[in-house]
Amino acid sequence: MTRTSPPSPKARVAPSAPPPAPVDRRLHVDVARDLRDERAARQRIPLPAGSHRPSLRNTWLTTSDPLRLLLEHERRFGPVFTIRHGHQAVVWGIGAEANHQILVREADAFSWRHGRFADLWHLLGDSFFAIDGPYHHQTRRMLLPGFHADAVEGVANGIVAEARAGADALAAQAGSRIDLNGWIRELAMRIALRVLAGIRGDEAGERRMAHEFERALRYHGHSIPAQMLRGPRTPFADMQDARAILDRMLGAEIERRRAADDPGPGVLGMLVGATDEHGAPLPASVVRDHLTSLLFAGHDTTTATFTFLAYELGRNPAAREALLAELDEHVDGGPTAAQLDGTALPVLERTLSETLRRYPIAWLGPRRTVRDVELCGVPIPAGVGVHYSSWVTHHLDALYPDPLAFRPDRFLPGGEVDRLPKGAYVPFGGGSRICLGKRFAQYELRAIAATVLPRLLLEPDPADPLRMSFTPTLGPRGGMRFMVRPR
Repeated sequence: MTRTSPPSPKARVAPSAPPPAPVDRRLHVDVARDLRDERAARQRIPLPAGSHRPSLRNTWLTTSDPLRLLLEHERRFGPVFTIRHGHQAVVWGIGAEANHQILVREADAFSWRHGRFADLWHLLGDSFFAIDGPYHHQTRRMLLPGFHADAVEGVANGIVAEARAGADALAAQAGSRIDLNGWIRELAMRIALRVLAGIRGDEAGERRMAHEFERALRYHGHSIPAQMLRGPRTPFADMQDARAILDRMLGAEIERRRAADDPGPGVLGMLVGATDEHGAPLPASVVRDHLTSLLFAGHDTTTATFTFLAYELGRNPAAREALLAELDEHVDGGPTAAQLDGTALPVLERTLSETLRRYPIAWLGPRRTVRDVELCGVPIPAGVGVHYSSWVTHHLDALYPDPLAFRPDRFLPGGEVDRLPKGAYVPFGGGSRICLGKRFAQYELRAIAATVLPRLLLEPDPADPLRMSFTPTLGPRGGMRFMVRPR
């Protein structure tokens, strides 16, 4: 199988700013800190109107239908409101203005590291994903060259080769029902390991690494009460065991490259080759944290988005026929790398954009205020949780007429999306925290869609309806079955 990886990158200078101070992530400490900070904040500035008291209904909707819950509150209270989720009162900012303010205009007022997703630290560590301030900005500058357009174009052939191999494996199952989400998860992990990271292990080693990574991620698919459990045989213990195995495997790969005095290919090569201002290499733990975060972000984006794309095409024959007409005309025997730049296949691009509108994988952006701020004119005190949601914004009637309809032509040049204000379409976030692997994920999605869809019809199984999972990323709960038919 072809395994094209980017060439060994030049050494990069690591951040000179001090890394973030450790944060105590024990559950009882988190709860006590939340309650203490909220009490102090409310004594100075009242929280915005909303549902301040604990509510069984709101707690249920938080995990079963948050879109309904948040749209109800936005209609009733406006773009800024409060909902108590469990023990914590969270301020929500919904809409284009709130998104732009949190992500760009006043991003310094909102800390990621101390927000709701702090529980990802157990898997991702102190990576660029979980830090703020100068250390975060310098780390991104170190990593960005690996995700510039020219760098992504350099690995496009590798992405296409893996997509073709995955399509061949899927075509061999034509005539049967499969869990499409499971198939795409395996393919996306192979692409992440081989092409993005540049890890070229034997087949058994690849499978073991992918298995442990998936096992660690499963922790975040459990219910919140299950995630809170500690002790043997709990989801947390299983995740910690998987992380320990993954750490040993990644540590061995890092040590092998350093012993050979060759950083090797891929983003891992960039991290292994990076040095500080004194010429010292990054600690292996820092390399591990950054790499794991990149694998996590790229993997989940591709898997869920492709499953949602296939689901919507199966429900919308007109959108599917328009896309297949373009692919049949321009993609003969699979796409070339040159066709994956986002301009060569405009119908595919609009269809993917509409999929990300309906199902933005990073659907929730949790933060915590580090200073007093006005959000859409509403005073918010320092020390409280503040969340934005791309998913809810993408379903506001005022921005997207008939928001539940799947209409790729919203994204026609000069159409309704082009007239929207900043912050109205943010599937990859924005500002200094915009998804680092955005270009890589877009290339990967284009390659897989343009390789698979001209060959095979993917029909959602009516006996297995879509059920949503609201973990740190949006996805189909329990997978999703499709009938695979040859075209």
